[in-house]
Amino acid sequence: MAKSADAYRTISEAAAEVDLPTHVLRFWETKFAQLKPVKHKGGRRLYRPQDIALLKGLRRLLYAEGYTIKGVQKYLRDHGVAEVAALAEGGEVATPLPDSAGEGPAAPAAEAGNSASAGTGSVSALQAVLAKVERAKSRLDSALAARG
Repeated sequence: MAKSADAYRTISEAAAEVDLPTHVLRFWETKFAQLKPVKHKGGRRLYRPQDIALLKGLRRLLYAEGYTIKGVQKYLRDHGVAEVAALAEGGEVATPLPDSAGEGPAAPAAEAGNSASAGTGSVSALQAVLAKVERAKSRLDSALAARG
């Protein structure tokens, strides 16, 4: 018999639903303070439906969108748990804030309607992004050369 949508899930049931190993869920609990499953006196974790939604949102940000753990922590601070949980249902990922350099995915430069209306701020933003890409390429080339 299947559990209702409102039923609490054990860690193995939650892991299966989110398609992750149980040790990853335990690790995420240490990295994301917002993830707090109910614990019985014996220490057994029970995940509520909102915990499952948050796990799915975290999984999407980390695996599908390419965020780092630090980037997801900032995303949670900036946008809140509800928005991350909404990502589980196919919500749109908010554009990273400019000061999140190195913490989230590579942030696209500000999109201008046309090149004639692009100001000097857009050019400098593009130059900064290009410099980051060139540094990343250099590190990748070095790592590939070291592998032999």
